[in-house]
Amino acid sequence: MTGTTQKVGTIIFDLDGTLVDSVPDLAGSLDTLMAEMGLAPIGVDLARRLIGHGIPNLVRRALTERGVEWEEEAGKAAIQRFTEIYGSRVAQETRPYADVVEVLTTLKAEGWKMGVCTNKMERFARAVVDDLDLASFFDIVAGPDTFKVGKPDPRHLTETVKAAGGAEPVLYVGDSEVDIATGVAAEIPVIALTYGYTKTSLEGLGADRLIDSFAELPDAIHSVLVARAPVAAAS
Repeated sequence: MTGTTQKVGTIIFDLDGTLVDSVPDLAGSLDTLMAEMGLAPIGVDLARRLIGHGIPNLVRRALTERGVEWEEEAGKAAIQRFTEIYGSRVAQETRPYADVVEVLTTLKAEGWKMGVCTNKMERFARAVVDDLDLASFFDIVAGPDTFKVGKPDPRHLTETVKAAGGAEPVLYVGDSEVDIATGVAAEIPVIALTYGYTKTSLEGLGADRLIDSFAELPDAIHSVLVARAPVAAAS
């Protein structure tokens, strides 16, 4: 565990693939859109591989998978329609991963300030957090529209840290190559979960620690902070 004597600061979390499994609702929304367009469904497995970089990218990838050549006006209409569909079921089947509530409860009790930095639009991210009773854990929920910049731009993360109070030490917890790149660019230590929506192996991408379950997070926090602590000057 993080331990009672360890200094606490700020932990920022990615949302989809880190705190919650949102694939069922995203896949269901994509399948509704595909049906309306006369295309074959995407399904959960393929949707899981397409997720990343927000809704516009997700819709574009899905249409490409179905052989639809991207045209700007039609593409914008498809994105708008997907947004409407998804907004009606944003947390219908989305659920927190195992141990998330328990670990967040422990971290909050220890005094950590926490926030969410996600490429999901803020209103959808807040709906998920609210509907799943996670809102009390977070001081800020920031989407790409919150600060008008999205991951992997490090400003999305650094502005979220500031909004959460900015107390040091600061860590970022995510699940993908995008999250790792964001943390590295922001010069913030990254702990990456291996069970999420990554498109590639996370090994060697610069995360300070890789973990396989959320239950491992408290120990990972401790080990990362110890490793990052300045070495005391020799007397």
